[in-house]
Amino acid sequence: MKKLLPFILALTAANPSYADLSHSITSSTKLTVGGASTTADRIGSSYSISGTGVDTTHGTGDSAVTNGVGALAITSGIGTPPNVSASQDVPGASFSFSQSFTQADVLPTSAITVGAAPNFSDVTSIAGGTAGSLAGTISSAGAVTLTAGGHNTEALGQVTSTLIVD
Repeated sequence: MKKLLPFILALTAANPSYADLSHSITSSTKLTVGGASTTADRIGSSYSISGTGVDTTHGTGDSAVTNGVGALAITSGIGTPPNVSASQDVPGASFSFSQSFTQADVLPTSAITVGAAPNFSDVTSIAGGTAGSLAGTISSAGAVTLTAGGHNTEALGQVTSTLIVD
């Protein structure tokens, strides 16, 4: 029996398991200083008129149009609203009358100089960034340290740990 004991113990021992194990740690920092930019949108002319219980006239003399609203006169990309007169349709009755006009931006006569903003109604300018004290580090322990820079800057730090067991 003593001779069989080592054989029996070998059979009852745990079988080893085999697995492929892969582990990786990656770290990165991204430091960005933005450039200067300007966007400009030119607005166009618009004209609207509405009403109830009113008579309208535009134009004069033989070219007068009754119950008309006219049209924008466009010169060099700029609209001019028509001259419209309105009178109450029935005296003493209810009425409403509304008229609105938006003047367009002037069309540029030459190309815009680099660094200069055009004379448009909708202009957004962003100053170029300054690095200042912009910095980023990642220690061997995985601690991320980011330091803010000047205006228009971005700091991003990332640590990724991947474990794959097959």
